[in-house]
Amino acid sequence: MATSTAPSSGPILSVFHPAETVMPRSSYQRRSALAMASVTALALLAGCSKKQAPQAASLPQVGVITVHTQPVARITDLPGRTSAVLTSDIRPQVSGVILKRLFVEGSDVKAGQPLYQIDPATYQASYESAEASLKHAQAALATDQAKAARYKPLAAAQAVSEQDYDDAVAATLEDEANISSAKAALDQAQINLQYTRMYAPISGTIGASSVTPGALVTADQATPLATITQLDPIYVDVNESSATWLRLKQEKESGQLETQGDGAAKVSLVLEDGRTYPLTGKLQFSQVNVDEMTGTVLVRALFPNPNHLLLPGMYVHAQINEGVDKNGILVPQQAVSHDSQGDVTVLLVGPKNMVAQRVIQVSGNVGSDWIVTGGLQPGDKVIVDGLLNAAPGQTVSPIDETQSFAVASAN
Repeated sequence: MATSTAPSSGPILSVFHPAETVMPRSSYQRRSALAMASVTALALLAGCSKKQAPQAASLPQVGVITVHTQPVARITDLPGRTSAVLTSDIRPQVSGVILKRLFVEGSDVKAGQPLYQIDPATYQASYESAEASLKHAQAALATDQAKAARYKPLAAAQAVSEQDYDDAVAATLEDEANISSAKAALDQAQINLQYTRMYAPISGTIGASSVTPGALVTADQATPLATITQLDPIYVDVNESSATWLRLKQEKESGQLETQGDGAAKVSLVLEDGRTYPLTGKLQFSQVNVDEMTGTVLVRALFPNPNHLLLPGMYVHAQINEGVDKNGILVPQQAVSHDSQGDVTVLLVGPKNMVAQRVIQVSGNVGSDWIVTGGLQPGDKVIVDGLLNAAPGQTVSPIDETQSFAVASAN
């Protein structure tokens, strides 16, 4: 039978191929959704991993030291001035003309060494006159004593009147008084004569002379002829705050500070040019009163000065070794700063590596470390490096530098 190729006007029927499988619509949508979810999850995980890696790497690194206790020598650095142990102004005790100057200006003199000679002529004459007056009084006494001795038996025999005898006895008493007066005048004349030669009252270094031979000086004049200063040993006077003095005293009494065997604190000096004085001194005493104007206590130390390197009035820095704190705490100066109120602060790394600010108290220094007297406990982690990268409340990555700082401090 022939088959027609003309288009049919009836409905077009789809041809079914057995090799093809038609998936239901609902199952296809579910698989598509799962695939999309998997891709999205992988993208999110990749994004999170990429974000977390830079975040962990961006934590700022800081160097920290772990606070621990150790024996710390408590040294107080105070400015002060030197002063002489003994000073003597040479003034004339009699008036006269200087004949000689018997010393070299700026030299060392010994106690009893002659310094000036005043013209003794008038005082020698006064001495001789007083000596003559004494002899005259002694002669009168001898005459009146003999007369009284002769009158005594005559008065008893009524050969002379009682009045004559009484006058003779009174004359002897008057002569004895005249002798005492003459002796005193002679002693005064001798003293004045001795004062014409002026001697050094103490040993020390004598300064410039204010007079030359031929100058007229007067007794007890206001201007000294010269000044003798004892330079060895020498005092160093410093002013310490009463609060510091009270704290140190309490720490000594409680046993926190260990002092020297004799209880006297050792003192060292730093001179005006920055050099350290080679000899150490001892704390001599402290004033019993507090200066109401400055709130300080005068502390005096005694230093040997055999080469006369220290002169009275020099400005120095005294370092007083008050004792040893058995449980002292030191922190590097670079770790310490001040807040807006002026309090001394440090930055600590606390739990979860979070930075916190802590107010501390310090007193003095040992080398490049501050001595901490309050605010820190053993085990605290103080930031010493990377301070500009750390702020309170920030999380950081700490690196322990305790050992390296301990080696640096030891060197």
